[in-house]
Amino acid sequence: MVRRVHILYSGQVQGVGFRFASERTAASLGLKGWAENLPDGRVEVTCEGEERILKDFIARIESIFGMYIRGADADWSEATGEFSGFDIR
Repeated sequence: MVRRVHILYSGQVQGVGFRFASERTAASLGLKGWAENLPDGRVEVTCEGEERILKDFIARIESIFGMYIRGADADWSEATGEFSGFDIR
């Protein structure tokens, strides 16, 4: 089933290559969406794809940046199909 996950990562997640690694990881898994730094120091990520692949994406990001992530608030919903690729905003 195609789903959407919206995640707000907190901790020391800016300035460590988080968005670029998210882009590379998402592209390697065929996911679509975006990643953006927020003014409060968090990184916001929205991805769409098969649920099991989205869970793999989350696990890979946590394995790469686990030492920097203090929190990851994920909100799951139905996919909209609005994305054509994965962008860094």
